[in-house]
Amino acid sequence: MAEVLDLVEARLRTALGEPDARASVTFLGTDRIEVLRFTAVDTDADGGGSGGRLVRYATLGMSAQPMADPTAVLADPVKGPRAELLLTVRAGRADTDQVLRPLAVLAASPQVEGVVVAPGASLDTGAPLWPDAPFTSVLVAEPGGLVEDLELDDPMDPVRFLPLLPMTPNEAAWKRVHGAGALQERWLTGGTDLRDPGRGAVRLD
Repeated sequence: MAEVLDLVEARLRTALGEPDARASVTFLGTDRIEVLRFTAVDTDADGGGSGGRLVRYATLGMSAQPMADPTAVLADPVKGPRAELLLTVRAGRADTDQVLRPLAVLAASPQVEGVVVAPGASLDTGAPLWPDAPFTSVLVAEPGGLVEDLELDDPMDPVRFLPLLPMTPNEAAWKRVHGAGALQERWLTGGTDLRDPGRGAVRLD
């Protein structure tokens, strides 16, 4: 486990730079989950915030064990999907550092609830992601854009770094009916700034 997490942290540092803060959370009956914070300059000229700062949060610990199919009688201790979670928001617009515990809760969900976290899934925190946040859930997006998959020795599956896109309650409800792809298309056509921690819901009618 420690060797896998060392490799994961090295991959995060290579892709995102040195973390400027980290916190750890331990839940009863689970391994420790850490959340690392990285800061970066926003270079997206079309994102409405060029020249500003971005804050990226990455979990560390979720990939220590493979995620098991909840229908399986026995969990394979070696084979199975592995992942860590990534969240990127614009800095200075909200107290987003309070997201550390909700992120750790989501990262621990495979161990606690026996779920397999994969692209297209919705993850509900049951409370705002940070104080006064309009989001209580996230959409799991496709990996590979920000941090490349980390290949591990056979027979272990690679570690995938899954971006999280915050959803308002209305967006989450709409996604349950129409699917993740349809919601992402609405965000795209509506020019939604998914990194804005205070954005409103996209038009869904």
